Amino acid sequence: MLVDPDARILEGTSSRRAKEVAIKLVTQIAAALSLLVTIAIIGTLFYRAIDFVATLANPSEADVENAGVPLSLDLLWSNGQWAPRFTRFDIKTLVVGSLIVTAIAMMVAGPLGLGAAIYLSEYASSRARRFLKPILEVLAGIPSIVIAFFALRFISPQIVQRLFDTASQNLLAAGLGVGLLTIPLVASISEDALRSVPNSLREASAGMGARKMRTTLSVVTPAAVSGLVAAGIVGVSRAIGETMVVFLVAGGGGNSAQFTANPLEKGSTMTAAMASQASGSDNIITEIAAGSLYFVGAVLFVTTFLLNILADRIVRRYREKY
Repeated sequence: MLVDPDARILEGTSSRRAKEVAIKLVTQIAAALSLLVTIAIIGTLFYRAIDFVATLANPSEADVENAGVPLSLDLLWSNGQWAPRFTRFDIKTLVVGSLIVTAIAMMVAGPLGLGAAIYLSEYASSRARRFLKPILEVLAGIPSIVIAFFALRFISPQIVQRLFDTASQNLLAAGLGVGLLTIPLVASISEDALRSVPNSLREASAGMGARKMRTTLSVVTPAAVSGLVAAGIVGVSRAIGETMVVFLVAGGGGNSAQFTANPLEKGSTMTAAMASQASGSDNIITEIAAGSLYFVGAVLFVTTFLLNILADRIVRRYREKY
């Protein structure tokens, strides 16, 4: 059997092949470790969350004695208060608060982010785009604590309290602050989606006599709808997962939060509740209270995971290939 001399050259020396094998092994170990760490985190999260629910469903005498009140699954959807320190686990208090903040944030980030993306993609000159796009992406890196203080010192007193009779800490101000954080993310992803639309569609629309606005709204935007929807869902995931802004501005960062559907009142979200209860060992005095944080974390994980799946399905279904 004849061996091609070129094939031997491509195989390289024995030392080169050994280096290639070593690099392959290192990268495989890195990938495996990443997977194992992820599995360990998720496994621990759900194990403790399930244990918490099982404790409420079938509490032992020791659990009841430590809690100081009767335990049952009704605690997860009653009382209208989230206060693990006092054995109050009304999850709808946190879910509704998270939905209010997220809705307000997207009402800010959606239009402003999409408007910025349309300008950068369709109207800005090449020079302006090269200058503004990096600035927009840098805005996404502003620490959330900075936005939190800005919302607490400016948005709430200068905007919310001037328009409504409310306390300095409220869900509306928190939602506006989270919206500011989400604008760069929505704008960046939306601009990438709009820029991916072929210029041939714009030229065909212009050739039919359509003006720039008509081309943008009737041709370019529908062609990029999958990317725009994905940008919105990613923005929702970002808003739901925000912690520091709602922790400081929403007013529910203490040991307890009352149920409310009014954005002008104090409230709490899932992330803020976890941060407030885990901020010090003196805030968690029972094992069941600590378990409740894992339960909230599991609910938050499932929510964001389903949103990511939804975004992927929408992109696959409505994506246009040119």
